[in-house]
Amino acid sequence: MPSGPTVGHQVMREYVYAMTVESPKDGRRSSLIIPWVAETRSIFLAHTEQAFAGDFCLMLLDGAGWHRARELRAPATIKLIPLPPYSPELNPVEHVWEYLRENSFKNFSLNPLDEVVDILSDGLRFLSQQPATVRCMTNYEWLNTLCLTCN
Repeated sequence: MPSGPTVGHQVMREYVYAMTVESPKDGRRSSLIIPWVAETRSIFLAHTEQAFAGDFCLMLLDGAGWHRARELRAPATIKLIPLPPYSPELNPVEHVWEYLRENSFKNFSLNPLDEVVDILSDGLRFLSQQPATVRCMTNYEWLNTLCLTCN
């Protein structure tokens, strides 16, 4: 009698959310790693305002639902710019996530979520010490033009 594969245990999924802002101009960054995403975007915007005190910031947003929340209020020093739908290649921070996937996480299995957070934190901390690398990954030529028109 044929039988199907046996599964020894149920797969459980846990999540953690990471938000980061990278400055193409000088490589500075602001990041938060949090266990939930609801209502945290405004907290992240306030955190970013403090991290870039005295600067006017442009923040590019992809199509994530929580990027478009009605209650989202940006500080006066941050202008939110939505990217066209399905265009992650326009978002410079995607290169940061790609760098972290390729250099920090590689190809191994992580069991506890704490391991993921530790590796992510280490990778973001490393990039904080590499402003030239961040500039190379994020300083798109069209951003310089956009910055001139928004300032």
